[in-house]
Order: sequence, then structure tokens, then C-alpha cells
Amino acid sequence: MSVQMEIQVNLPDGSKRSIEQSATAADLAKSIAQGLYRKAVGAVINGEIRDLFTPLADGDTVKILTPDNPESIELLRHTSAHVMAQAVQNIFPKAKIAIGPTIQDGFYYDFDIPEHALTPEDLDKIEVEMKRIADSNQRLVRFNIPDVDAQLSEFREQGEKYKAELLEEHRDHEPTLYHMQDKDGKTVWNDLCRGPHLPSTNHIKAFKLLKFSGSYWRGDEKKDHLQRIYATAWWTKKDLDDYLLKLEEAEKRDHRKLSKQLDLFSVHDEVGPGLVFWHPNLATVRAVIEDYWRDEHRKRGYDFVFTPHIASEELYKISGHLESYGENMYSAMDIDGMPYRCKPMNCPGHIMIYKTRLRSYRDLPLRFAELGTVYRYERSGVLHGMLRVRGFTQDDSHIFCTPEQLEGEINGILDLIDALMSTFGYTYKAYLATRPEKFIGDIAEWDFATEALRNAAKSRGLECEIDEGGGAFYAPKIDIKLYDAIGREWQGPTVQVDLNLPNRFDVNFIGDDNSRHKVIMIHRAVLGSMERFVGGLIEHYAGAFPLWLAPQQAIVLPIADRHYEHGEKVVKELKEMGMRVKMDTRSETVNYRIREAQVEQVPYMLVVGDKEVAADGAAVRHRREGDLGILNLADIKTKFKEEIDSKKV
Repeated sequence: MSVQMEIQVNLPDGSKRSIEQSATAADLAKSIAQGLYRKAVGAVINGEIRDLFTPLADGDTVKILTPDNPESIELLRHTSAHVMAQAVQNIFPKAKIAIGPTIQDGFYYDFDIPEHALTPEDLDKIEVEMKRIADSNQRLVRFNIPDVDAQLSEFREQGEKYKAELLEEHRDHEPTLYHMQDKDGKTVWNDLCRGPHLPSTNHIKAFKLLKFSGSYWRGDEKKDHLQRIYATAWWTKKDLDDYLLKLEEAEKRDHRKLSKQLDLFSVHDEVGPGLVFWHPNLATVRAVIEDYWRDEHRKRGYDFVFTPHIASEELYKISGHLESYGENMYSAMDIDGMPYRCKPMNCPGHIMIYKTRLRSYRDLPLRFAELGTVYRYERSGVLHGMLRVRGFTQDDSHIFCTPEQLEGEINGILDLIDALMSTFGYTYKAYLATRPEKFIGDIAEWDFATEALRNAAKSRGLECEIDEGGGAFYAPKIDIKLYDAIGREWQGPTVQVDLNLPNRFDVNFIGDDNSRHKVIMIHRAVLGSMERFVGGLIEHYAGAFPLWLAPQQAIVLPIADRHYEHGEKVVKELKEMGMRVKMDTRSETVNYRIREAQVEQVPYMLVVGDKEVAADGAAVRHRREGDLGILNLADIKTKFKEEIDSKKV
């Protein structure tokens, strides 16, 4: 009689459990509770999400995943992507599949569909076919490829050239296929994939195909043109419906659409894509933000500088930008026989200012700040209104300090970030981005800089999620992701500790020992870029800027000609206190002019008639709260001043 060997695995609560040596995560779930087994969709094994039927090894740490675990949504969407790809190939037998990753809130798949351009009606057909596949309860079975060359031949015979290219690339990485099998165990479709996936398709209940677009194989415009389908999947219909409502709200808030309604900005073919023209309304918003930004920096000991928009290529050879960032820089222009470049960064210019004289430790820290316009090449396919552009103004700053001052300076930046983001009404999350594969500089210095960022965040209780390998090529950083009014995540402030550029430019200071020491350089942008930040603000506020930011803060609406004089008095006194206000004397009815002002998102409408003249004031109407009653002019001014000074959102 044979004795079955047992292994021990570790559970999330710290306990251990003995199971048979050949057991899978599914077997473990069944041994814990039948209810858990019925709900199980996957497992986290030693920190990695894996298939439910993955064999376990002695000493593994295992967490069984159910739809109640946030991590499980990755399994759902990854599997849904395969169901979508199968559906597309069922409907379009000549279609070839490329890649289909999960993305935030969903997934996409790229297809090569000969002689057919996708239509909205196609998406409806694909959804119906996806539902049929999901309901057929196909099993997903991981299959290790034993003979890569044989599998390559099969892919090529099928015309699956994209699969073949990927397999050739990963032939030494233990490549796997996922077979999708029907109730009789027959493979009806397969795809080259690492996984993980759900155990079967009947877990897929709530999904929606969202849109299609063009794409390129490997994102290279010189390679095959493909068609991409974007989709989303959720565990419940309610979650799906909530998400679709959120998308509808996001569509209403689209800054490009609101720009046309509110006359905010434009981009012109005659000038070139990705180059934004700020119209008076939005330029006013920007000016107010910049004034606020300068005030906050003055309070914190920053000095303002300005640097040229172009520089000799030699500068970017020294900085390393030409070597490591050249593909994002614009081509050189010949000036007096020397190559010059549009600046992609402000940092080398700030270093040049620092190096104009010898600095002592008593001079440090030096905090240089600049609203500096830079130029970076972005592919035309990724340009997006104000959010992805080719020329933009960074609220850039570089701090030069000693090692002893570093942690305090990082904390000062984090204080500034918190103050500004709170003012604009954002909540946020922090990420610590570590050394990428492609980097310049010394590893020991990278480790020192990373630890300084970690310690500064820890000292203030700021939790940082680790973004492994997400640092800039020259420095680790803390990235701040902002959450807007409808819960979307936006790229926001960044703080980078750089020991590389000081080495390249020999940036130093004289210490108290009268010796030269390398300075530490902190790169930071609080708003990021004015274009992206203000574009995001448009969507965050749905175009309804708070009073302190609004291009036009109030409009005076006289009921009849005899009320003009009092209306002009109201306008004059409000302008004298610095408000942006005008009077609408058109012949249309007051109600019509009120509706227009609301469409234009003017915060306050001040109606002036006989009663208001008698009260030496106006009937105050808010764009959202409606009629606030008649107030005398002194009270109106007090109300507006308090709201503006408090920067109420």
C-alpha cells in the first residue's frame, strides 16, 4: 500500500496547512471549505497571481482568490480578452491576432482583419458571440510548448505571423499556450500567453466592448496597421453599469468638448499637432494659477529664473539627454555651423546658473524655480488635446543641497504638493519609482537617493506603493497620482533625487572643511505641466472653475435701460476689488441671459432691477445653487472676497 506524501503551505493568516504533494491551489481551496472552492477563481502564490489549477510546492505561501479580492479582476479581464479574440476569429475567419493586454479598467486586443474595417455593428456581433462562448463554459488549460520550432511552423501555416514573432522572441522563456476546451475536452481555440486565467469562461458575466481604433504592430508606425478593440469586464452587472455611467460622465467632462463650449484653447493644422493655443478665457485661468504658484514658492524660499528655449547640442551631450533621451528630442538646427536643440528639460539650464560662481555650504539649499517651456517629440497617434502635447510649460524647480539637507528638502516639497493639491480639490496616491533597466549613473548613488525618498515619505506617514523599475533614466522618484472628481487617476507631481547630473557637470560646493563636495540635485514639478494640469482641471471641474479661478467671475444683468447706471456701479466696485466681471446689456430677456451665463459656467449672476437699485445691491444667483436673494453691494463684496480668499472649491 503506497503512502501519499504531504507538503505544507502557508496561508494568509499565518497558519500552515498540510495537503497532498500533487495538490493544486484548487485542491487547497476545497480542503479549506467547499464554499471557498466554489467561489475560487485563482490564487496568489508567493506573491504572484496564478491559475487556480497551478500545482503547489512545499513552503509556498498561498492566497485563494475569489471575486471579492481586488486582485482577481486581472484574471477576469485577461480571460475576457481571450474570449473576445476567439469571438473575432469566429466571425472573421481570416483575422489574425496580435496582443491583448489588460489595462486600467479593462483590456484591448489588436487584430489584423484583411479587407474589413470594423464598424459599431461589428462590436454588437462580437459581444453576442462572446456571450455564447462565455455561456458554453469553456475550460482554459495551460499547455507548455515542448517543441518551439514545431509550434512556430504551425503558427506560420495558420498565417498567425504575430504569434510566431512573439514565440520566436520568447522561445527561451518557457513559452506556454492556453487551450480553450469545450465540454467534451476538445480544444476549440488557443493563444500564446503566459497567463494567468480563470479556470473557465462561465465566470464571465458582465462585459462591454467600448470602441475600436487603429494601431500599429509593436506601436511602430512603420509596421503593420492593425485594428484595436477596447473593452471592459466586471464581476457584476451593477459594477459594469456603474463604470459605464462613469464613462458617460467622463465623456461630458472631456476637456476638448468643453473647450468648444467655453472657448478655452485650440490646436491648428497650419501650426502642427500637439501645440496648444490658449484663448483668453483659459489664459486667464492659467495666469491666476501661475500667480498662486509664485506666491506659494516665494513663501518657501524659491528664487525664480528663466532659461533659453534652445541650447547647443553640447549641453545635452554632457547631460546625457542626447544619449538616453534623443529619440524624444527634436532634430538639430544649424546655427553658425553648430547644432542646436530645442530644450526637452529645464535642468541643464538651472545647472548653468548654479555654476556661474563657486558656492559654499552656507549658500545651500538653493531653490531655482521656472515656468519653463520645453519641447518633446510625441507620436501623432498619442497626442490628446492638452493632455499629451509636444510643447508644454513645466512648473519646474531644481534644488541644490547637501546630503544632510536632502530629507528635509524632500519633505518641504511634499508639504508644497499637499497644500496645492488640496487647494485644487484633489486627493492623491504616492508611488516610489525605482531604478529602471536602462539607467545612467552609479548603483550605490541610486540606492542612496532611493532610500532618501523612502525615508522622507515614511517620516510624514505618506504611504508609497513601489513602482519597480519606474524611475527616470537618471534618478529614482516619488510620483503623485491625482484622483479627480469622478475617481480617475491623473499623472501629477514628481520628486526626483539626482546624483547623476551633478557628476556629469561637476556641480559642487565648498564644505565647512574647505574641500569641494558634490552637490545633491532634486528635480521636482508640482503641477507637472501647465497644459496637462489645466486640461485635467477642466475635466475635474467639468468646466465650472471655482470662483477664484473662473475666467469671468460674475456677470451683471440689468433688467431695463434705466438700471444700467446702477449695474455699472456694481461692475466698477467689483473690478476695484480685483474681480473679473462685466455687464450684459443685450436686449434678450433676463432669463435668456441667465441661461447663457450658466452654459458659460459663470459662477455668479447679479440681476439688477428696481428693487435691487433701492437696496443698493443685486439679486444674486449662483450657477448651481440658484437664487440666493437680494444682497446689498457691501455684503456681495464681502461674500465674494471670502470665497476668493479661501479658494473654495
